[in-house]
Amino acid sequence: MQRYNILWADDEIDLLKPHILFLEERGYDITPVTSGTDAIDELEEKYFDLVFLDENMPGMTGLETLSQIKSTKPSIPVVMITKNEEEAIMEEAIGAKITDYLIKPLNPNQILLSIKKILDNKRLVSEHTNTSYQQEFKEISMRIGDDLDFVKWAEIYKKLVYWELEISRTENRGMAEILTMQKAEANAQFAKFIAEHYESWLNDPDIERPVMSHQLLQKKVFPEMKGDPHFLIVIDNLRFDQWKIIEEDIAPYFNVESEETYYSILPTATAYARNSLFSGELPLAMSKKYPELWVDDNETEEGKNNHEAEFLALQLKNSHVEIKTSYHKIISASQGKQLNSSFNNLLNNDLNVMVYNFVDMLSHARTDIKMIKELAADEVAYRSLTRSWFQHSTLFDMLKLIADKGLKVMITTDHGAFRVQKPFKIAGDRSVNTNLRYKQGKNLGYKSKNGILEVPDPERLHLPKLNVSSSYVFATDDVFFAYPNNYNHYVNYYRDTFQHGGISMEELIIPFIKLSAK
Repeated sequence: MQRYNILWADDEIDLLKPHILFLEERGYDITPVTSGTDAIDELEEKYFDLVFLDENMPGMTGLETLSQIKSTKPSIPVVMITKNEEEAIMEEAIGAKITDYLIKPLNPNQILLSIKKILDNKRLVSEHTNTSYQQEFKEISMRIGDDLDFVKWAEIYKKLVYWELEISRTENRGMAEILTMQKAEANAQFAKFIAEHYESWLNDPDIERPVMSHQLLQKKVFPEMKGDPHFLIVIDNLRFDQWKIIEEDIAPYFNVESEETYYSILPTATAYARNSLFSGELPLAMSKKYPELWVDDNETEEGKNNHEAEFLALQLKNSHVEIKTSYHKIISASQGKQLNSSFNNLLNNDLNVMVYNFVDMLSHARTDIKMIKELAADEVAYRSLTRSWFQHSTLFDMLKLIADKGLKVMITTDHGAFRVQKPFKIAGDRSVNTNLRYKQGKNLGYKSKNGILEVPDPERLHLPKLNVSSSYVFATDDVFFAYPNNYNHYVNYYRDTFQHGGISMEELIIPFIKLSAK
């Protein structure tokens, strides 16, 4: 029988010794603490399955402790224990997502029953979530209108993701439409921010700038190369909200040491962003320094990242980082199983890099296969499908193997994806690339400039061009590019699909996570 770890916070914990012994005799491991502050410290140090929390403690109250726990460990169930029978306090606690509410004096069987059951509290959680978002809506709207920097934009995006996930878990999603509108407004302002600042991030050495694709390994990964073997897992096309969903499954095995974001380069597409990540170079430099490794937009999707291992080796050499590495690209379950079966061999390396392509394949399958599109009909279902894959994936099995050895792992991606709705008519010759969120080529033709960012001089953004007169155009908002020929069929086929390559918070602001085994 599995043993469960329970944290019990009560300033009179000595008086509860009989109850603790009662639970320990039934196979539960109890960690007693006497304050909310001590409870928070314990939760930072180790994993618990359940928290008992006294409401009336000196210093940090039970409700204050509950709020802090839920902000950092939202998946941990909390049972509030109190002498206070006021209905308002009960509703506030339930609305803040406690799992149960017990009144002193406690009965041992009452406690045991509380551990074993789940209360029907969905209605109160739904009301609390929608009310809380309503209260924060105005603050977020005001911040969107401010002169934000790249750090503040990442905070805005993470806050919107938080509310998106919270509302999606409630029975009454009445605020979901308002949140969608607020995200659209945020993305419109974010696109203006990128248009104003992106070029200077790449060219002005004296300004504050985010960590970007070509700097990630140098700034975030290589400095970690000390001691035990490390693992870097790159999940292609993983958005921050998808990370938050799979985090719930990872939580029993790993502590999140840090949860950061970095910015993808433009275009937010595999050939550019991921090659940049592994080479440590921007696309223009890659095309000039390594023409034999660089592939242009005319290559097939499968051919655009065939040289990641070589790029990684070159970056290590150029950075004077002398470590033993391995590189593995997983595009099928059989490849994942084969890698897992040779796990012990990976322990001989300082850094093991693994690229998992499933999420990107899922987004393409959702476009091309009607059944997958129906299964992932909206953002909520798309995240659910991602989580379902992860729970049964060889990647999850690999993470369990890493956790079993007590090692560290970093999880990141190359870019995110955006759900597109509005077609933008554009014309070009046969050399124009096929991506729906950015176009490059000569003589690009379009009438409107709403929903796009024009880049007539690609080299200022460190982008190569196929021809002397080539330019780039990036989609913003929920725009996707469509050709005049067979326009209606094209629009109906690609509307409401997840695409990447353009400018949105979802595509550009992406996760970099450091985990340590529990």
